[in-house]
Amino acid sequence: MSVYAPFAKPLYVMLKPVGSFCNLSCDYCYYLEKSKFYTQNKNHVMSDELLERFTREYLESQTMPQVLFTWHGGEPLMRPLSFYKKALELQKQYGRGRQIDNSIQTNGTLLTDEWCTFFKENNFLVGISIDGPQEFHDEYRRDKMNRPTFQRVMRGIELLKKHEVEFNCMAVVNDYNADYPLEFYRFFKEIGCQFLQFTPIVERMANGQIQPALATVTEKNAELAPFSVSPRQWGNFLCTIFDEWVKNDVGKIFVQIFDSTLANWIGEQPGVCTMAKTCGHAGVMEFNGDVYSCDHFVFPEYKLGNIYTKPLTGMMYSEKQLKFGNDKFDKLPRQCRECDVLFACYGECPKNRFSSDKYGEAGLNYLCEGYYQFFHHVMPYMDFMKKELMEQRPPANIMKWIQQGNP
Repeated sequence: MSVYAPFAKPLYVMLKPVGSFCNLSCDYCYYLEKSKFYTQNKNHVMSDELLERFTREYLESQTMPQVLFTWHGGEPLMRPLSFYKKALELQKQYGRGRQIDNSIQTNGTLLTDEWCTFFKENNFLVGISIDGPQEFHDEYRRDKMNRPTFQRVMRGIELLKKHEVEFNCMAVVNDYNADYPLEFYRFFKEIGCQFLQFTPIVERMANGQIQPALATVTEKNAELAPFSVSPRQWGNFLCTIFDEWVKNDVGKIFVQIFDSTLANWIGEQPGVCTMAKTCGHAGVMEFNGDVYSCDHFVFPEYKLGNIYTKPLTGMMYSEKQLKFGNDKFDKLPRQCRECDVLFACYGECPKNRFSSDKYGEAGLNYLCEGYYQFFHHVMPYMDFMKKELMEQRPPANIMKWIQQGNP
């Protein structure tokens, strides 16, 4: 049994100020269909009363001097600027002088000079969802009238740069853009993105709807969604980009999966929950106060309660949530437990564990083949960077090492 001590990590709950509402209609979006759980609520908007209740309780629950608020969607910019100004007032009111940071994930199409001025003045970190060059992005990221969105997103990025707002890019890797890794990666370098996150899209469908990965009732009827990246595509994609990055961009471009891999290599906590030994410390609160185990598990069976009837700490450190987090390691199949690179991924995200391993055990990650290829490919490079870090030298020395004809 893995160990997850309550309060060992800061309590973290992502906020959905407009629930699943969005001005776009991306083909692969796993969140748009969450509105079906709230058919009695016509107005999916977080009230000022709930905002204050959450802010007060969230800040009172923290054991660390630095607190992070994360605003997500749907599309969080569908709330007016006045909502976020109110949020900052409440943070100051209940923060008791602690450092409070804010991040917001947006599709970028609604950004204006006014929004960007606000973000700059208040040190927001802005995450932009963009899937690479125009041809790749517009394949699946279109609006509700099926119009392409790339040009609007790029206008938003230019506004962020104009106002010197710190931003990073979150790029979904799908069945289409995965076949063009270098064009994909070089695009982000060209637009000045220093911090980059790749999210492989893996979803299953049944009766035209995305299915919860761990639900057993619908599992037999579910089929892989056509836009999902294949394991082989994912492995080739990561290896190709890594080869470019490790020769030229270490210390200049920060790719989340590469940084997290190195963290696991040296035994540190990775910066992303999917590659940690356990999960469950990152919940999500909907517009009406419902709290769920994880952003990818907003299904009735993973609802922890509602903030109006249960305290945040009671939900996030409940037996149900602790078990959810521990299951990430405890339910690994035999093939994973025997794997020589288990330490590097710990089976990745539980939502993708719907395959069977070579022994016939359920719970193997669908992308296992791709991850296994990647971790073995990067092994000599990770070993070198680990050694540099242990000697208190910069990992970027690897670029010179490669130029000398290694490994």
